[in-house]
Amino acid sequence: MGIVTVKPQSCVPVRTTSAERAVMPEQVKNKCAIVVSEELPAGLAANAAAVLSITLGHRVDGLVGADVKDADGVAHPGIVGLPIPILNAAREKIATIVQAAVEEGELFFVSFTSLAQSCRTYDEYTEKMSVTSTAGLDTIGVGLHGPPKRVNRLVGALPLLR
Repeated sequence: MGIVTVKPQSCVPVRTTSAERAVMPEQVKNKCAIVVSEELPAGLAANAAAVLSITLGHRVDGLVGADVKDADGVAHPGIVGLPIPILNAAREKIATIVQAAVEEGELFFVSFTSLAQSCRTYDEYTEKMSVTSTAGLDTIGVGLHGPPKRVNRLVGALPLLR
């Protein structure tokens, strides 16, 4: 597996303007994609995709749409306003995607590691991360958000998770 060094300042959330949020999802300007390791069993792949999705929804302003009402006037929480394909690749390819996202600079990304997936609580995660070097992390998934051409260049040839 390749070693990836991620500079903390490269993981800056992309912020959309209020004008962009007003037109979402009809005129979505960016694209999302999630890639999980093909070596993961179905349950762990689903878990990795869920964690990455929640993090993207939390960190990217405007990704989750406004609440909506149905015909009876019952309010329903907003959902993501654009498709998020869940793709799969070998861990080495995921490491390459993360490194390319670091170098790209225009993409927001979040990586997910086997260390994170092994933890039962956030306290356990923060404790283990504090004593693990970046080079010691095994990336098993990545979530991307940014200009469609840039996201496609990194993941466009990858198969959907099945």
